[in-house]
Amino acid sequence: MKRYFQFDELGTNYRREAIGGITTFLSMAYVLAVNPAMLSLAGVEGIPDDMRMDINAVFVATCLAAFIGTFIMGVWARYPIALAPGMGLNAFFAFSVVLGMGIPWQTALSGVLVSGVLFLILTASGVREYVINAIPMEMKMAVSAGIGFFIAFVGFKGAGFIVADENTLVHIGNIHDAHVILTIFGLVLSVILMARKVPGAIFIGMIITAIVGLVFNLLPMPEAVVSKVPSIAPTFGAAFEGFLNPSELFNVQFLVVVLTFLFVDFFDTAGTLVGIASQANLIKDNKIPRASRALAADSFATISGAILGTSTTTSYVESTAGVAAGARTGFASIVSSLLFLLAIFFSPLIVVFTSEVTAPALIIVGALMASNLSKVEWTRFEVAVPAFLTVIMMPLTYSVATGIAIGFIFYPITMLVAGRKKDIHPIMYVLAVIFILYFIFILR
Repeated sequence: MKRYFQFDELGTNYRREAIGGITTFLSMAYVLAVNPAMLSLAGVEGIPDDMRMDINAVFVATCLAAFIGTFIMGVWARYPIALAPGMGLNAFFAFSVVLGMGIPWQTALSGVLVSGVLFLILTASGVREYVINAIPMEMKMAVSAGIGFFIAFVGFKGAGFIVADENTLVHIGNIHDAHVILTIFGLVLSVILMARKVPGAIFIGMIITAIVGLVFNLLPMPEAVVSKVPSIAPTFGAAFEGFLNPSELFNVQFLVVVLTFLFVDFFDTAGTLVGIASQANLIKDNKIPRASRALAADSFATISGAILGTSTTTSYVESTAGVAAGARTGFASIVSSLLFLLAIFFSPLIVVFTSEVTAPALIIVGALMASNLSKVEWTRFEVAVPAFLTVIMMPLTYSVATGIAIGFIFYPITMLVAGRKKDIHPIMYVLAVIFILYFIFILR
């Protein structure tokens, strides 16, 4: 097994991989609670029951989809990347498609299934891998750094350290609030452990922070350790029901839904793959080894997730927390996948790892990924502008895909006017046109 995962070549071992896998799981465990609530429209009043998905069934579907996708990613692609239903796409599914467009959730799942099949076709044809390898190294580094800023922002926001403000959009939160203080404690502790080069520093910081939160009654105490596994019957196979009524599928509205799922997942996954590969020093000659397998794993995850009963399953940027904790191979993903499977039985324990506990890990990882900015030629204006826009627009638009889109639109423009036409790969022109059409016709 050590030979298969190349432990010696990558300078890792079972302990580091296990800690990395556990850290990744804990960093994204919130999805097991948030995704079911989102898709079931929990907390939204006045919604007919037939528009709501069964929250318990979605919970099981979320666990299983994360297990399947992450396991395939680990065993086949051998990358330390965990997958789960995407947080931006589940909001689009619930609020834009089901509520906004009035599309039945069964038909929306059909859209997810179709997009997953299209992912697989594009991957098998080599288009997805070709696109990723065509992206210039400097833009890859910008994407990686941008994701770092984005997940750090997610951490600050989730912990209440940064809050919304009508006048300035964002503002520092109430630093006297006990929950914010808990986050600050966790951040300081984790930084100290990281600075002292303590193995598994991020993971240890999360555990200690969780214990402190429980001691001071700042975190919810689990009501039980083990719970009965809910039935998945209400959502399992519902994606095929949409095909029983072709009129709901063959129309412009459904096409827009499929293309949106396709677009966001394509570039979210590409961005995450580039970010993690660069952070773990896995990029060789500006190419990502086994990229096609990683992308195929993402496709299979989306297809299986749709059949089980959840929105698009995609690679998670929180996987960078596991990489920062030492993960370098797919063995870490296997550990994460098994924890997702076990979560079905131990769901009450998930409530302890709230955003206050996971935020320090995301912030530190963001700082680590920001180091890729040093690999961008900032003295070349034609490179600096698209790289900067890629980085800054990810947190400002709260979307990895949108940040990539804006930066990649400007890249061929600045390079052309700078007289560097020969340095532009033809695919970059194609991407720029696609992104422009995306902003015009899809992103509204």
